[in-house]
Amino acid sequence: MANLRLASVAAAIALCGFTTGCAESADTVDRTSAAAPTTVGSSTAAAGPAESEAVVIDIKIADGNVSPLNARTDAVVGQPIVLRVDSDVADELHVHSNPDQEFTVEPVTGQEFRFTVMVPGQVAVELHEADRTVTTLLVRQ
Repeated sequence: MANLRLASVAAAIALCGFTTGCAESADTVDRTSAAAPTTVGSSTAAAGPAESEAVVIDIKIADGNVSPLNARTDAVVGQPIVLRVDSDVADELHVHSNPDQEFTVEPVTGQEFRFTVMVPGQVAVELHEADRTVTTLLVRQ
């Protein structure tokens, strides 16, 4: 009876080690296959909010055209986000985060607006006068 119990314990330990090894492999695959945040207009590096660089989005408003338009941009909670704007008209950028953020766009080049998003989810960045969505931030933890 003691040998049967010892064999059962040994089998359980072996099985536990096997499944733990599989879990570690799957976890490793998830970490290495996760895509780095994409940005519109500039590169960024990112791992987590503590060591991440700013997500930079270059926005051009000229002759009634807006670029980018309806883009998707990945970000991390707490990661700095910089909107660099060149515009030939006045407008207002509205970031539909919690809380909402608004930035006055002047008809000049080289404007920068910096903010962070502290609540994960989808956050639209819109131009009010042009009635266009520049990008939707996909903010993750």
